[in-house]
Amino acid sequence: MTATTEITLRYFAWIREKTGLAQERLTLPPTVETVADLLAWQATRGPEFADAFAKPGIIRAAIDQRHVKPATTLVGAREIAFFPPVTGG
Repeated sequence: MTATTEITLRYFAWIREKTGLAQERLTLPPTVETVADLLAWQATRGPEFADAFAKPGIIRAAIDQRHVKPATTLVGAREIAFFPPVTGG
């Protein structure tokens, strides 16, 4: 990511409830290069984000509507969505 690149972040389920946001548009710090970096950075943004991102290992992410792993780079991403694990039956 570059320092001037704006990105849309979307929050779902309890992540949305804890942050108080469904989505936001912002510029990420240049040190945030991967999904794992972004999860760690999110937890530093205030108490509501610290609560929502306290367990980054269980949060799932999608870049431009494709599920990705924590090591995935953010280069070229336009949208990143965060959601809890999905269970079904």
